[in-house]
Amino acid sequence: MSQTVDRALSILPLLAEGPADLGQVADRLGVHKSTALRLLRTLHEHGLVYRQSDQRYRLGARLFALAQEAMENLDVREIAHPHLVRLNEQCGHTVHLAVYEENEVLYIDKVESRYPVRMYSRIGKPVAITVAAVAKLLLADLPEPERRALAEKLDYPMYTPRSTPNAEAFLKELAKVREQGWATDLGGHEESINCVAAPIRGADGRVVAAMSVSAPNVVVTADELLTLLPLVRRTADAISGEYSGRTPVHRPDKDTP
Repeated sequence: MSQTVDRALSILPLLAEGPADLGQVADRLGVHKSTALRLLRTLHEHGLVYRQSDQRYRLGARLFALAQEAMENLDVREIAHPHLVRLNEQCGHTVHLAVYEENEVLYIDKVESRYPVRMYSRIGKPVAITVAAVAKLLLADLPEPERRALAEKLDYPMYTPRSTPNAEAFLKELAKVREQGWATDLGGHEESINCVAAPIRGADGRVVAAMSVSAPNVVVTADELLTLLPLVRRTADAISGEYSGRTPVHRPDKDTP
């Protein structure tokens, strides 16, 4: 039974490359045509493949519907949270998770620092969109016309002397973030707070969320915080892999090395 399931599932990547006839499917699987036909008929009955008028097979609409339904039901916060907790245990600093919704960047999860100095950020609260590291990552992933249109209609409050002053500077920063794949806020919102962030990507490579580590200067300097960037990026990659289904589900815990 497991061999039959394995063969049936092996047909799907083949058809993802384009329509194929019975002989091509049989050759790819290394089986007789009658075996390949039986597998294709079963997949066809479930809507996972479709037989065209030219007798070639392609992926069926039901497969795309299932994929779309699965994506809609994914909860990035639920997937990310154990990883955020693990990161917090490793570094001790505040960890945030944020998403972009309806022209706002919102925190959807937070793990508090173990140090006495705490941040005022709250789950559900919009971030300072023109300076926050998570916002830069989320907006940098937008298509260029959308990115420019948004930048030009934003206000640019000068929270500190390091805040982003205008749309031109913001677009330049977003281009840099898009190229390097990570972002920082080094005193742009609060002079005493620094932040490093990395993107969480879906199966299509698009940024679906962003996570960050933040800490005040009295705990660590900006340079010291930047040394955590590789750890932050590895955590984001682990979340991305689980969210997109590229890696097996792994729930980190305190005993995991």
